[in-house]
Amino acid sequence: MMDFIPEKKRFDIISFGEVMLRLSPPDKEKISHAQIFEKNAGGSELNVASGAAVLGVRTAIITKLPDNKVGRFIKYKIRYGNVSDDYVILDESPEKRLGIYYYESGAYPRKSSVVYDRAHSSMTTLRPDEIPDDIYDKTRLFHVSGISLAIEKDLRKTVIELVKGFKKAGAAISFDVNYRAKLWSEDEARETIKSILPYVDILFVSEETSRKMMQKTGTLEEIMKSYTEEYGCKIVLTTQRVVVSPTKHNFGSIIYCDGKYYQEPSYDNIEVVDRIGSGDAYVAGALYAILKYGDCQKALEFGNAMSAVKNTIYGDMPASSLGEITSIIASHKDTGSQEEMNR
Repeated sequence: MMDFIPEKKRFDIISFGEVMLRLSPPDKEKISHAQIFEKNAGGSELNVASGAAVLGVRTAIITKLPDNKVGRFIKYKIRYGNVSDDYVILDESPEKRLGIYYYESGAYPRKSSVVYDRAHSSMTTLRPDEIPDDIYDKTRLFHVSGISLAIEKDLRKTVIELVKGFKKAGAAISFDVNYRAKLWSEDEARETIKSILPYVDILFVSEETSRKMMQKTGTLEEIMKSYTEEYGCKIVLTTQRVVVSPTKHNFGSIIYCDGKYYQEPSYDNIEVVDRIGSGDAYVAGALYAILKYGDCQKALEFGNAMSAVKNTIYGDMPASSLGEITSIIASHKDTGSQEEMNR
């Protein structure tokens, strides 16, 4: 087991992040033309907590929801994803609201797109004094993403305080840079993220984000190693997605851990039903394997498989069992002929 991760706590993962209402037109219809929208829950950190939970670890999420019917819909979705709602805070103020995003699924040559309506949501008002003081000793690992740093400046202070608090209590810190240009500038993101990287044990960052927003140069391997040398990160994970078309992707990743690089053949020609949340599914699979096995090779395999399968599932949250994922990993390694159907 990796010595920077505590052995036993009430939870394996506590995540922090906004959970939004996702509204999507059916059948690849355009948002501007649609008369009907399908309702779902969406949020990077919930996707991670739920994905890891369905594989078998205990997870919870810190978030804030409006105390009304749409807030309760999200709370039910959190429970449905096997995630504890012990740290879900309800907003009873007159200004309470749930953030919304609209997702339009593309078809070549039209790209998929997202429209956000999340300003002044209940989550942006969450402050440290609303979170129980004893939370810091309740988890082996705390996970957050750059999205939570980006959506509101006072919330950013809350995130940083939580990262420091969990680190001081001995929890491992997992951080997904998850840079979103629609939410903040590269300069603001780079300055903020550099300030918390010294607290981060497990870092998820794409090659594009490393090169553009973080202004790193060199080979990908050199860039990944630099996070361990400059900031003390212990594991660095970078996904590698090739978008052939909106409905066909290739996916793989590379992990730097204990001075070694881990890779495997990519999942090619994935039939994409819904790519939203597939990066979060990767994080969930990798964190599950790190916590369960303390093994970066298994983190690579579970992360890649979870992401590949999530692309084939509608909605933000992963919906794959441990048995399904282990079967897919075995099939991916098998170079011989395979059955067309599980039966």
